[in-house]
Amino acid sequence: MIYFLIAGVALYGLLTHTNLIRKLMCLSMVDAVIILAFLRAGYVQGDYPPLLYHDPANMVNPLPQALMLTAIVISVCFNALAVVLIVNLHTKTGSIDTGDLL
Repeated sequence: MIYFLIAGVALYGLLTHTNLIRKLMCLSMVDAVIILAFLRAGYVQGDYPPLLYHDPANMVNPLPQALMLTAIVISVCFNALAVVLIVNLHTKTGSIDTGDLL
C-alpha cells in the first residue's frame, strides 16, 4: 500500500536529518499516515456515515473516526509544543542542528 511507502520515506527522513524542524515534519508525516490507515481500516464499502437519516444496521462504526479526531488534536498540540521548544532552543544555542548541539 501507499501508506507503507510514505511511512518509510518519513522514517528515513526522521533517522537521517539533523535539523530538528525537518525531524518534526517527518514525525508529523508518520502520524498522518497512521491516522489515514486507521480511517481506511474503519471504512466499509457500501455503508453510510453515522447520520440520523439512514438505517442503523448499514452505518459505519463511528468509533475509529472519533478516536482519530482525538489523535489529530493531540498531534496538533504536540507539534505546537515541539515548535516552541525548538524556537527556545534556537534562541539559547543559536542552532537547531543536532550535530551542533552535542
